[in-house]
Amino acid sequence: MAYLRAFGCYLPSRVVNNAELAPLVGVEPAWLLQATGIEQRRYAAAEETVASLGTRAAVDCLEANGLSARDVGLVIAASGSGERRFPGPAAAIGSALGMGGVPAIDLPMASAGSLFGLSLASRLCRDYGNVLVVASEIMSRTVRLDPAGRDTAILFGDGAGACVVSAESGFAKVADSLLCSDAEFGEALRLDLDSPLHMDGRTIILQAARKMPRAIADLLERNHLPAGAVDTFLMHQANLHLITRVAAALAVPETRFYRNVARYGNTSSASMVIAATEWWRERGGRWEGPVVFAAFGAGLHWGALLAVGQASGSPTA
Repeated sequence: MAYLRAFGCYLPSRVVNNAELAPLVGVEPAWLLQATGIEQRRYAAAEETVASLGTRAAVDCLEANGLSARDVGLVIAASGSGERRFPGPAAAIGSALGMGGVPAIDLPMASAGSLFGLSLASRLCRDYGNVLVVASEIMSRTVRLDPAGRDTAILFGDGAGACVVSAESGFAKVADSLLCSDAEFGEALRLDLDSPLHMDGRTIILQAARKMPRAIADLLERNHLPAGAVDTFLMHQANLHLITRVAAALAVPETRFYRNVARYGNTSSASMVIAATEWWRERGGRWEGPVVFAAFGAGLHWGALLAVGQASGSPTA
């Protein structure tokens, strides 16, 4: 068995709203909101790193459940925006938390990294006990803040999320997960070593709008659960329009899809776990029915995970 035991997140303090960003990329603030559903996003401070954001999210996660670094047997860190080729942020996060000697695995995956991390943790926790999954991104440094970079700059923000997956106990059981990868359209979303983020937005939205509902439907079908029985969908917060399209494809009310993209923009791999943290805390720790996590990202990688509540309780219990 594997259980979700704790969530946490960290958002940088600098708020960049549409009025500030729009003139830099040559558009009107109203157009930016209409095109993305995003009102503002967070940008990391100059001294902050992917590892430092991830560390702060991890501390929030552990403290929320009364855990300490000594309770963690494995760290998995997902990020597509690391500052260097290697080493990745996983070991640095573990070291900053005082976990010297604890194994740490990097998943250099944008957008879908936290989903893949949770799925891997649900299996590895049998051998390592509590697995700390961290997703941290500084996407503001990967885009051009000028008219040439408009299509990407308007979407992305910075932040980090974390989750503890346990083999022993938690507020929700990981019932199943489905992961997919296909490089056919991999060139449509990429971050090369010597150039800003490249995204063919039309290709990515078409692929995501097709693949995500199919993965969710396949996962639910093999668990004999109709989409209408899912209490909440916690998706990668790419943009508002994608969330709307997935809801329509599944014939599920949009209100079942938790959304915070308006406040933070697209924080890549961090977004799904940040959303989960806020949803969990806003509900006061209540997990009233099946919850589906879903993500789609560069690679292309995508998939879904089903978690079933064990009992209601406090998010700090």
